[in-house]
Amino acid sequence: MKYALCLLLPLSVILGGCASSKPKDRVSKSGEISREWTEQGITDNYIFATGIGAADQTMESKTQKMATSRNAAVVGAQYNMLSVLKGVKLEGGITVEQAMETDSLLATKIDAEIKGAEIAKSEWTADDGCVVTLRLPKKRLKMIGLKVKDFK
Repeated sequence: MKYALCLLLPLSVILGGCASSKPKDRVSKSGEISREWTEQGITDNYIFATGIGAADQTMESKTQKMATSRNAAVVGAQYNMLSVLKGVKLEGGITVEQAMETDSLLATKIDAEIKGAEIAKSEWTADDGCVVTLRLPKKRLKMIGLKVKDFK
């Protein structure tokens, strides 16, 4: 169990900025997590989400620490992305969450899209924790049939 023990610190952060810009650094050059992050919601072309994974300090191998913290951070970011998507309003006035409750195929498609989201950035802290930023193009949601009220 020691090899799989990772503390997962989910963090609901949606990164702002232009769709064409790369995600902002969340870890300083000294390996510290930034104390303040800009939260601006969904950009014109992408949905961004960030997750933090803590390394198990009892592991002897730096590679194991980094790999497990990255895996935990990816799961955290996926969870945060799902949370954001569930609140999006669809045409007809319902949320994605409400639509998923009645349409299991839609829920499966959204799950697949989130799991296929691009890892835009992985950053490691001084103690081998990891911050991962995922991005999901809005056009992929349109391709699975989501008619989002506020997407362009």
